[in-house]
Amino acid sequence: MSVVFKQVIENIENLSADEKALVAHCLISSLEVRHDDSVDQAWGELALQRFSELKSGEVSGVSWSEIKSKIKQ
Repeated sequence: MSVVFKQVIENIENLSADEKALVAHCLISSLEVRHDDSVDQAWGELALQRFSELKSGEVSGVSWSEIKSKIKQ
């Protein structure tokens, strides 16, 4: 084990919940080796398409309570 790792583990209890969440986020983000811009573009295009469908009335939205109700069934 590296010295840095030991320091983090030994001091983790001294961190606030927000600081722990930030450490976790940074660790997980550091695992992402490659970023694919085409994925971001595809998600953006899909979001715009869905927004247009909602705005035009082609589809209608579903409330969170309806979604939870269907999951419980």
